[in-house]
Amino acid sequence: MTKRDLAIRIADQTDLKQQDVMKVIQLTLDMIVTEVAGGRNVEFRNFGVFEPTVRKARIGRNPNSPTHTVKIPERVVVKFKPGRVMEAKVGKIRPGKLKK
Repeated sequence: MTKRDLAIRIADQTDLKQQDVMKVIQLTLDMIVTEVAGGRNVEFRNFGVFEPTVRKARIGRNPNSPTHTVKIPERVVVKFKPGRVMEAKVGKIRPGKLKK
């Protein structure tokens, strides 16, 4: 699903204009990015939590030349932990039925 697909579905269900829905979606995403980039968690009950975390420095190796190592510095990444409702619904999917 794309942002546009989401906007179309919401517009159809709410009788709002697609442009207005798209603005709201974009503002929501922008605010999530701003909060996480500021080092704060963003939590949506039953959906999940976006959390900035520090990934430790580590040594990486190129599979084509395993003797060559590269130092990967620590960095901040975004971790997503699904909420209870999402986890329950996703847990019901059979691995063979996963759509791509």
